[in-house]
Amino acid sequence: MTLIKKLSPFYNLTIFYILVSFISRVVLLFHPITQLSFRASNLFNIFIFGLLSDIAVFLIAGSILWLYLIFISNTKYLKPYGHIILAILVAIFLYILSGTSILHEYGGALPQIGLIFVGLKILFFGLLLFFPKHRDRIRLALFSFVMFLYVLFIFQNAISEYFFWNEFGVRYNFIAVNYLVYTNEVIGNIMESYPVIPLFTALFLVAGIVTYFLVKFSRNYIESIPNFKEKIKISTVYIVLIGLSLIAVPTLAKVENSGNIFVNELQSNGLYKFYSAFMNSELDYFKFYKTLPEKQAYAQLKQQIPGIATQSTSRDIKGANVELHKNVILITIESYSADFLEIYGNDKKLTPFIDSLAKESLLFTNFYASGNRTVRGLEAVTLCLPPTAGESVVKRKDNKNKFTTASVFKQKDYNVKYLYGGDAFFDNMEDFFSRNGYDIVDKKTFTPDEITFSNVWGVCDEDMYNKAIKVMNAEAKENKPFFNHIMTVSNHRPFTYPNDKIDIPGDAKSRDGGVKYTDYALKKFFEMAKEQPWFTNTVFVILADHCASSAGKIELPLDKYRIPAMIYSPGFILPQQYNKLMSQIDIMPTVFGLLNFNYQSKFFGQDVLNLNYKPRALIATYQDLGLIKDNVLTILSPKQSYKQYQLTLIPESGLESNFQIHYNEKLLSKERPDLVDETISYYQTASDMLKKKLYNK
Repeated sequence: MTLIKKLSPFYNLTIFYILVSFISRVVLLFHPITQLSFRASNLFNIFIFGLLSDIAVFLIAGSILWLYLIFISNTKYLKPYGHIILAILVAIFLYILSGTSILHEYGGALPQIGLIFVGLKILFFGLLLFFPKHRDRIRLALFSFVMFLYVLFIFQNAISEYFFWNEFGVRYNFIAVNYLVYTNEVIGNIMESYPVIPLFTALFLVAGIVTYFLVKFSRNYIESIPNFKEKIKISTVYIVLIGLSLIAVPTLAKVENSGNIFVNELQSNGLYKFYSAFMNSELDYFKFYKTLPEKQAYAQLKQQIPGIATQSTSRDIKGANVELHKNVILITIESYSADFLEIYGNDKKLTPFIDSLAKESLLFTNFYASGNRTVRGLEAVTLCLPPTAGESVVKRKDNKNKFTTASVFKQKDYNVKYLYGGDAFFDNMEDFFSRNGYDIVDKKTFTPDEITFSNVWGVCDEDMYNKAIKVMNAEAKENKPFFNHIMTVSNHRPFTYPNDKIDIPGDAKSRDGGVKYTDYALKKFFEMAKEQPWFTNTVFVILADHCASSAGKIELPLDKYRIPAMIYSPGFILPQQYNKLMSQIDIMPTVFGLLNFNYQSKFFGQDVLNLNYKPRALIATYQDLGLIKDNVLTILSPKQSYKQYQLTLIPESGLESNFQIHYNEKLLSKERPDLVDETISYYQTASDMLKKKLYNK
């Protein structure tokens, strides 16, 4: 048998992976979320460079198969080698079982995984050693199982990429890495959101059929096991190919440089994107982004934030009148886009209460989320600083003892709490808030009789609000003002909630239902709050954490960052509209301004009602950092690159000008270097202060 034929397991699996990847690209290309037409050159990049990337990535991923096949032999079962190897495996098993192994030093599930792996190795090695007459059949079964796992993984990855694209409009990124970490919530979310049993039944069935044919055309490897010399040749060829692939994969990633974000995403390989995101969860601004000399960056920032005297954001804030120590309740609503509201043009009547509340509030009509994940929204309203490159500060190791909204309230002798209907362990919220002066009320603090409905994300919003009322009634008896930050959970896939509350059933798993139920629960909260003695002395701040979707034609599509925001306090805050541009980092400094607080601030966010405020908004993904100002969107990206888009309103008939959210975003024909420098100044100085711990309180 020729050596080429003995390579059949490798090239058959590679061909299968390439075929599945090609079909996946075609499906994603014609997916409704892929909102753009493509030129011939775009299609060349997507399919040719994509093909080369797929081959290189799978050659690397196939190294496990190579290791498995290369160690298949009959020699190792001869006496005394077989018994010695079995004894070594048993010794390793006992070592792990002793509880003192190196795996136990790392903790977690590693010892259990080690025991299972070595235990299976002992079982199958023993069967092959002591039952030589059945060795061929056992080996074929094991070979078929390994091939099945590869086929299953290839199919599973394709399906996962489809659902990820369906949710976010991109290949794997930081979010996928986070999903791997928080498996309980994510698996639960998938179980409740999709028809998992039929899907996986079909998946296993199809994977089994494909495996049958792959094994049929690849079993010659184990029926005529290569000798030592042939294995050396196979290994030499494979190692060379892996070496070339390790060079090719990052090189091909560098040519993902189209101005069309969808071309770059379709051209890329999802597995490599996942690896890249995993390895680069924190991006060093000074390594990857365009910079200014340090003094120039802070001097530029000083032009935007009055009162800065040194190379930091420290400045004294003086209230216009006597301080008012009113209670403050901040409600961040999960995934609530501006265009869910009737005032922004939605005709489905999903948010009748929030629409009515907006008319009685100080409504910020031109308000942008800092990012597209909950942790970015929490970071923005808590730290009031730009969304720096990489993971949110909430999830970083150095996330404690920061200057936060809690720091200011604590100075004024407030009780400070973070209330969340789920497990605050998720997204590192518990660690972040507890290390920054917040007491935490989450699902763990609920008694069984306080829970009427829950899903994988936590208790329904009604249960959370009922708990919040109890907490605040207890706080009010302490004769101290309180600041409570409530994070909702119900408007999140799988969009399940109690039945018979709204006209969309709670088990319909409808986004419209999630939006409408969230509005319903908020109404119930205010009905209860108005009956409490502390209500008249309380300021309510209501805003979304981020939009429901973040996918668009460019890196930072403006309509995917526009969120509702308002401050409600009858008898204190007059109903009115504030129409100037602002973002999440400004909401709490504005609240402090309304309360006339005197404090020393480090916030990048500003009181937008102050006459010195210069309208702008800061928005970002984990790597694209944006500034909206003067109808221009400036985006900083890794590799010291940047883009600028002219923003031209696309008017929608029947809507007031203040509630128009759609813009044509076209690359600037003439650069605005002043806005490039201003964008750099915000993100560079924020990164600098975090790196030097200058943002600590």
